Amino acid sequence: MKPRLKLSLSFAILCGAIIVPVGAQDTAHMPFMNPQLTPEERATDLVHRMTLAEKASEMQNNSAAVPRLNIPAYQWWSEALHGVINEGVTEYPEPVGLAATFDPAGIHTMAAQIGVEGRIKHVQNLREGHTGIMGGLDFWSPNLNIFRDPRWGRGQETYGEDPFLTGRMGVAYVTGLQGDNPKYYLAIATPKHFAVHSGPEPTRHFADVDVSKHDEVDTYEPAFRAAIVEGKAGSVMCAYNAINGEPACANQYLLQDQLRGKWGFQGYVVSDCDAVRDVAANHRYRPTQAQGAAISVIRGMDNECVTFTTRFGEPVEKAYIDAVQQGYLPESTLDTALIRLFSARMKLGMFDPPAMVPYASIDEKELDSVEHRAHARKMAEESMVLLKNDGLLPLKPEIRKITVVGPLAEQTQPLIGNYAGHPTHIVSILDGLHAQFPGVTITYVAGTQFLHFDGTPVPNDLLTTPEGKPGLHAEYNEGRQGFDDKPKKLVERIEPNVNLSKSTMPKEVTGRKRFGVEWTGFLTPSETGEYLLGVRSQGFVRVSVDGKQVASSYGGGHEPMPVMGRLKLEKGHKVALEVSGGTQDGNAHAELIWNKYDPAVTPEAVAAARDADAIIAVVGITSQLEGEEMPVTEPGFLGGDRTSIDLPKPEEDLVEAVAATGKPLAVVLMNGSALAVNWINDHANAVLEAWYPGEEGGAAVAETLSGKNNPAGRLPVTFYKGLEGLPHFEDYAMANRTYRYFTGKPLYPFGYGLSYTTFGYSNLAISAPTVAAGQPVEADVTVTNSGKLSGDEVVQLYLKFPDVKGAPTLALRSFERIHLDPGAGQKVHFHLNPRDLGMVTELGSPIIAEGDYSLTVGGGQPGTGSPGISGKFHVDGTYALPE
Repeated sequence: MKPRLKLSLSFAILCGAIIVPVGAQDTAHMPFMNPQLTPEERATDLVHRMTLAEKASEMQNNSAAVPRLNIPAYQWWSEALHGVINEGVTEYPEPVGLAATFDPAGIHTMAAQIGVEGRIKHVQNLREGHTGIMGGLDFWSPNLNIFRDPRWGRGQETYGEDPFLTGRMGVAYVTGLQGDNPKYYLAIATPKHFAVHSGPEPTRHFADVDVSKHDEVDTYEPAFRAAIVEGKAGSVMCAYNAINGEPACANQYLLQDQLRGKWGFQGYVVSDCDAVRDVAANHRYRPTQAQGAAISVIRGMDNECVTFTTRFGEPVEKAYIDAVQQGYLPESTLDTALIRLFSARMKLGMFDPPAMVPYASIDEKELDSVEHRAHARKMAEESMVLLKNDGLLPLKPEIRKITVVGPLAEQTQPLIGNYAGHPTHIVSILDGLHAQFPGVTITYVAGTQFLHFDGTPVPNDLLTTPEGKPGLHAEYNEGRQGFDDKPKKLVERIEPNVNLSKSTMPKEVTGRKRFGVEWTGFLTPSETGEYLLGVRSQGFVRVSVDGKQVASSYGGGHEPMPVMGRLKLEKGHKVALEVSGGTQDGNAHAELIWNKYDPAVTPEAVAAARDADAIIAVVGITSQLEGEEMPVTEPGFLGGDRTSIDLPKPEEDLVEAVAATGKPLAVVLMNGSALAVNWINDHANAVLEAWYPGEEGGAAVAETLSGKNNPAGRLPVTFYKGLEGLPHFEDYAMANRTYRYFTGKPLYPFGYGLSYTTFGYSNLAISAPTVAAGQPVEADVTVTNSGKLSGDEVVQLYLKFPDVKGAPTLALRSFERIHLDPGAGQKVHFHLNPRDLGMVTELGSPIIAEGDYSLTVGGGQPGTGSPGISGKFHVDGTYALPE
């Protein structure tokens, strides 16, 4: 009962029911505290009691306390893309890997588990007095943007390139995270980034995207529509870029016409961080910050995410006060936004007695539980996509010596991907192999310096302070709480180097969970050359040389990890060095390291390969190379995006070198976006796509290589042979993009994936040869496991439409993941509702077109070699679908 008592106390304090601030009103009997009223009625009563200044203070993610009304502060910024971003949580595969499962039920279960863990962390953070970011119940997930181009670094956060698949996964996530209680949310899901947003990263704050009505309605909006109309998402995040001349967070078509108009959205809209600032400062859509904030609220934005609590030297809330006082924003419109925000807090149970809220007493043992870890492994196993296999896999018992090469085999952080929390354990691929093959001799050699950073400490005598003294100037502070601008300084001193640990930190920060530090000075190299320079760190870190960022990391994890960037240094030429870091969990470690850059394949790797019965090469890219608007110094990458989709050359050279030994070779790819592995496809015996598979990823990879897990993942993106033929990255038109419109031959098509067994399709039955437009179509097919092993099959249904301008070449319109034992068969039923049968005309109108349709059910797209069966039906008449 003790945890329950603490939980109740935390919620009571949150509601202002126990501690009443001096000068506060007795609010206990005011209507906004009455649980019998609707959330909207309560929120309306509360907002109408507030002054303009108080209202303005609630319009950002760092919502202020209103002591006069006993309203506590609240931080709206929390993330849970594939696990809560917090400490000691369960981390599932990156969403592009989740999409490869084609398993919405599994996503729903995962999201419900995330919601439970988010609730527990929220209660714990309140109990500890931590009210900063990542401690709330409004989670800015899922990312429903369409992965239209493989160069986008944040595509790993999405469910791939197909609007239908993305929509099904999005609905599953939203409904799982928000729970099924009719009165209270478990948590609030926030589909993002609404809606036409997918890079490039370096231009996102000022880019104006031109897109046709056809592509908006056909490609960019459907998943959001499903998450709102069907999934009932409580929140939406608007994007940075402008669309057809209007910033996304002030976009009349997206926010008013579509979201709140045709889709009937009743929740709140939060901006991406600093997107409202961009309305005036970067898009120049309005001349002042007050006018930019005003038009955003008028168009439907309700809560502004801000990176800092000041903007151009003024508090963020001043823009909203000015907007009202200067006549740009009616106060009644401001009230509407605030009523939406406080209604959400009411629905989360934040103003009610804990006994009334079913989610207020979750057993804290459910945090990072055995059940959650097991589901993380299940999702990782389901995400594995077998791209090639000539019979090498599963590895045979006679293989007694395995050589593992590749920089990613023994690392754990790359398994997690981006936008991730810090789990209590992570299984590397190398650890997974040792566990899965206990009687086999496994030799590991990284084989390349690339992505396998092994730096040595930068010598102290090469460092000088800004004043010219030996060492670096170090300044420690209280750390950022919700990205405050100027955290309070704790101590400053000169240190011989960046060498932070529990034994070296000053007494002023010893024992603190949260603190920040910044080292500044100069580095004078003793040799000219190309270097890798960075920090072996635990916690947040950023490294800049001569004012340019060369490396950064959001930190976390069990142990210090290196983060390094490549740069040229000249002997005796002094460069300015700045290293900033911080921690929110007390696990702080930082060590300045460097190394001479050498991309050559190590002879040890080739020698070990010659001595092996089989080789496993674990190669790919990481979230330090592809991700959100970040410094990257490697060729082929730019600001988080990619300029090449080839496997990086040092890894390609490694694979080619070990393949030249003639020993059987299996390549395991880790990546969040498509790789053009043409040479590997031609020369490796087997290729397994593992994505960023989460905390249990190493176990899932090993179990797949051994055959314990029979792979059945399917590609949620097209793997192209190269960038040739693809439109310019900045072009948002869908012509010749994704499997629905691409006219070339891909390396591996969308929906593709092999198995260790075989499946057959028969007895396709379509409900009627002719149906009236607007009526559903039913289809049944029998799927049989014709092989010798049990396994899953992802049964996919594709439609080919009548010859109407605007129709895609092909479109996924249903799917189901099933399990079959050898020789077993199962009838699979599909119900295609009117929207499933729809297409979008060239001018952007969604319709069911009259004419002949081809329907194919199989293990992949028709015409790609996957087993399947096809039939036809005719639609009589035309039917207009709602947007």
